[in-house]
Amino acid sequence: MTTQARAVSVGTASADETRQLAAELAGVAAAGDRIALIGPLGAGKTQFAKGFARGLGIADVVNSPSFTLMAEYAGRLSLFHQDLYRLGGAAEALAGGLLDERQEAGITLTEWADRLEPGLDPDRLAVRFVVGPDEERRIEISTADPERHARYLLKAAAWAARGGAGGGS
Repeated sequence: MTTQARAVSVGTASADETRQLAAELAGVAAAGDRIALIGPLGAGKTQFAKGFARGLGIADVVNSPSFTLMAEYAGRLSLFHQDLYRLGGAAEALAGGLLDERQEAGITLTEWADRLEPGLDPDRLAVRFVVGPDEERRIEISTADPERHARYLLKAAAWAARGGAGGGS
């Protein structure tokens, strides 16, 4: 039995590269996946969501649903885009109906997911944004379940190995 990777770290130098990485990752998305986007204000979470939506074939304009809490988009799989920035914690998220059985048929991307205790969403793929100098982003993709999320980790590693957005197709 081999030990699988639990994390991959990828660099992006622009919002466009962040969207391109996310679009590639969307290509391996499966129904029921939950992706936690974690990072400071302006780190690229919404840009990632825009790219992921594009990768699912969603043509709609995707913006951060800060005031509506959740937006739903139709694509290859339904995308449930959540934003917990305005919430005080897990109790408010649950009271607001942000955990819904319909999400099992699609993908749920949650911005500010660190406002939910990991125990409420233990099967999620974590995507953490670290802002560096000159707007460079380090995007750390990690999981507690490498078997379930191996396809994301492998896709991210392949994207990085070919030089990201500037590499081959």
